[in-house]
Amino acid sequence: MTSPFAVPTEARASAGAYVGRFAPTPSGYLHFGSLVAALASYLDARAVGGRWLVRMEDLDPPREMPGAQAAILQTLEAYGLTWDGEVARQSERHAVYRQAVEWLLDNRLAYPCTCSRKDLATYPGAYPGFCRDAGHPLQDAAIRLRVPDREYGFVDRVQGRYVQHLGMDVGDFVIRRRDGLFAYQLAVVLDDAWQGITDVVRGADLLDSTPRQLYLQELLGLPQPRYLHLPLLIQPDGHKLGKRYRSPPLQPQEAGPLLLRALRALGQRPDPALAGERPPAILEWAGRHWNAERIPCTLTLAEAQLR
Repeated sequence: MTSPFAVPTEARASAGAYVGRFAPTPSGYLHFGSLVAALASYLDARAVGGRWLVRMEDLDPPREMPGAQAAILQTLEAYGLTWDGEVARQSERHAVYRQAVEWLLDNRLAYPCTCSRKDLATYPGAYPGFCRDAGHPLQDAAIRLRVPDREYGFVDRVQGRYVQHLGMDVGDFVIRRRDGLFAYQLAVVLDDAWQGITDVVRGADLLDSTPRQLYLQELLGLPQPRYLHLPLLIQPDGHKLGKRYRSPPLQPQEAGPLLLRALRALGQRPDPALAGERPPAILEWAGRHWNAERIPCTLTLAEAQLR
């Protein structure tokens, strides 16, 4: 049972060169937490002469804010974070996601699920598998992936060893929603393989998603990138910096000071002489001095301490 998406072993071995990416969701403007993630992925690539790509994860049109995609790209440019090649968009990849879902269904690796949120409200934690062997029709159903009763783990470059038991901790998870929209877990593994991503640098809120992605990579015959999960910046009320919690959008005129602040959040030690410098000078220095081993080995950081 060979997946039509499988990448030959010899092709993986010959890839070699670093390819990183920044993949924002256009449900709002970039904020300081976004900048920390973008800067880390950018510097991790540029420090070794690698490529840095931008991909819009626009899988959920109802959540997308009009004009956000253009604003995100303009902000990256204003902060000196220039990308290689064309911007990829998940909204243009639906045919690939559909083909993957069909292959997983045909090979009995996935199944239709009609459970509603109300049905599952009294079952916190792993999905209890109500529809696993029910044989529901595909119409008006989500599609769940069958997970094995085993652990999946990896060594994160910052957070260290991370292990999750898919059966007990997660359960069968959704790869296509009931409304027909494709799930992040499926799209991200297909897109990372398609773009040749060798290194994923992102926030620690996605750490527990990684074992699910490792399993999908295994099923689909896709290469496994290296992973680096950054600590999340936490506001005084305990919420992470994000679009939902009043995090102010990045302003072009604040690019220099905020880049220096982001470097400090990443455990780097920017030269005091960079104060007042523009983004090109700051990024040039940061690329020469980038050291991922200095990133704090913690899942969260207090944002107020970085001011």
